Amino acid sequence: MAGLLQDKVVVISGVGPALGTTLARRCAEEGADLILAARTVERLEDVAGQVTALGRRALAVGTDITDEAQVAHLVSSSIAEFGKVDVLINNAFRVPSMKPFAKTGFDHIRDTIELTVLGALRLIQGFTPALTEANGSVVNVNSMVVRHSDPKQGAYKMAKSALLAMSQSLASELGEAGIRVNSILPGYIWGGTLQSYFEHQAGKYGTTVDEIYKAAAANSDLKKLPTEDEVASAILFMASDLSSGITGQTLDVNCGEYHY
Repeated sequence: MAGLLQDKVVVISGVGPALGTTLARRCAEEGADLILAARTVERLEDVAGQVTALGRRALAVGTDITDEAQVAHLVSSSIAEFGKVDVLINNAFRVPSMKPFAKTGFDHIRDTIELTVLGALRLIQGFTPALTEANGSVVNVNSMVVRHSDPKQGAYKMAKSALLAMSQSLASELGEAGIRVNSILPGYIWGGTLQSYFEHQAGKYGTTVDEIYKAAAANSDLKKLPTEDEVASAILFMASDLSSGITGQTLDVNCGEYHY
């Protein structure tokens, strides 16, 4: 049986050790060829190897999406290698300052917006011609932070809220070209990276990973945190033709912590 993304070409930015790697694997399993972008080239090569082991093609392009020339190189390299692009998944991430606005420097705020918002916009602008030819799909990985107002996440929420507003505007702007633009809103994503963080927190506060997990999941209906694969499934749905009638929408993936 053909996969959800059979013979499509998918670009993923921000391919890190957690969701980005899981996304690449899942897209390949669903029949896609991959273009992998991130600043850490060594990691990209490793993920590309995982994709080719699944029988799909992969192109790894070291890219700083805050640099226009590097984004232009990514776009030209992608078209030269595959001749088309069907899906763009904006997954680049910057660790929040975890400080109130009064203690967050403006350089950090600018850098966060530059990566989260303008970086995604550069990629969308660069790939718009190819996505127009393909009647393609853009999926922006946003955050549940837009659903609440944690005093320590103001700068992060500001950037992610701008990304959400931009996504909605682009859905209207690019709709006539046949390009769909949607957003995914996860919170904590359970996997090896988050487990390592919980282990650090457990040691710091003299408790256990299980207790920290339970506290993090307590407000969700399912009393659990979504896994990397569960978040990836939501992204694949928005990327694939299963959601061909959906654009300008946000899909919360938080096991029922928020209802919208």
